[in-house]
Amino acid sequence: MTTKTSREIIRDGLWSNNPALVQVLGLCPLLAVTSTVVNAIGLGLATLMVLLGSNLAVSLIRNFVSDSVRLPAFVMIIASLVTCAELLMQAFTYELYQILGIFIPLIVTNCAILGRADAFASKNRPGAAALDGFMMGLGFLVVLVVLGGLREMVGQGTLFANMELLLGPMARDWQLGPVQGYPDVLFMVLPPGAFVGLGLLIALKNSIDNRIAQRRLLVTDQAAIPGSKRVRVTGQVSQESA
Repeated sequence: MTTKTSREIIRDGLWSNNPALVQVLGLCPLLAVTSTVVNAIGLGLATLMVLLGSNLAVSLIRNFVSDSVRLPAFVMIIASLVTCAELLMQAFTYELYQILGIFIPLIVTNCAILGRADAFASKNRPGAAALDGFMMGLGFLVVLVVLGGLREMVGQGTLFANMELLLGPMARDWQLGPVQGYPDVLFMVLPPGAFVGLGLLIALKNSIDNRIAQRRLLVTDQAAIPGSKRVRVTGQVSQESA
């Protein structure tokens, strides 16, 4: 059973143990498809769905699967859910599915999914496992979207371009920009730009963590400074014998 509270699980998924910024897992799709926001959202939603479903399924069968076949069973569950995600994208967002290409079936090999199934879901109840899978997937999705937005803005001067590929005709006018005469920065659209963008995000997170730690240390030091203390007077004086 888990000893973590729901608040701790949420904080781990979104910040403290984020799969992209802290565990640094799933880098292949993270760096490959984040050239635009719509690509990032598409892959992020598929990964979130698989993480949530696999954690829940693994937790439900955790007491019925022996250690000798545990990992193959986890992989089969993940592969089945990835197939479902792939078929759904083929049915409803076919053009986006073609753009993402091989990176949708490659979700099976995402170490973040198998790692959470083995390290958390197989040892905890379904509720906690489902929450962990959802928050880890959401944390991964947020990093994908931020990185995709950064690369799209710097590389092409647009934001939310081609959102109709995911959300249909209603999102056709969501695009911001392009800036008139903006010179495309090809570097940010290519894989090297993804490495630079991810490095900047990791550096920003580490900087924020360091500042928070310094503030906590400062508060602790201030609380440890001795000050004047009040003395309680009871009205009774004890006398010691000579």
